[in-house]
Amino acid sequence: MSKKKTILRVAAALFSKHGYNNTTMSELSRITEAAEGTIFYHFTNKEELFISVLQNAKDLILGEIENYLDAREFGSGLDMIEGIVTRYLHMAETLEEQFLLVHRHYPRELAMINTICGEHFEAFYNALLDIFERAIVLGQQDGSILALPARKNAMILLSTVDGIVRFKTWKLWEANQLVDELIRTVRKMLKTDLRI
Repeated sequence: MSKKKTILRVAAALFSKHGYNNTTMSELSRITEAAEGTIFYHFTNKEELFISVLQNAKDLILGEIENYLDAREFGSGLDMIEGIVTRYLHMAETLEEQFLLVHRHYPRELAMINTICGEHFEAFYNALLDIFERAIVLGQQDGSILALPARKNAMILLSTVDGIVRFKTWKLWEANQLVDELIRTVRKMLKTDLRI
């Protein structure tokens, strides 16, 4: 593994465990056995390193979902939604470090002042919304999902699923224990006209 990849891997673990402010370059240097000068050769500053780590987390999470979808055929859009929801909750277990990194407050705070970070953060959530919306549109075409606004329902679904993953990330509840209840709720939401 290259020194740059090692720095990124260890930095991801430190940022996800300690947050941005409590992660030091001296600790990163000690663990990776790379001089601080070497770290700053690859990354201009701590902020640039953090953005690279965040981008890697985004690419890994989105890549996992796309690979999952590419490897399967779904009987309906509703089945695809159920698969996405189940996979997302499963990834909260297998990619815990990446989700912890994305769910910390600092990435959002940095995104407000750093346009590059903001673009990565926005691209991440828009890509997730696109995945949910694609499944909803497919379900509307095959009749398994009602003809309701696809993007808005994708936002509601992502907010719900990501909220449950945050419970897991923050060690409040086990997300996998809620899979059956979540699937029932999603089915009801997408198959029942709840408009008042």
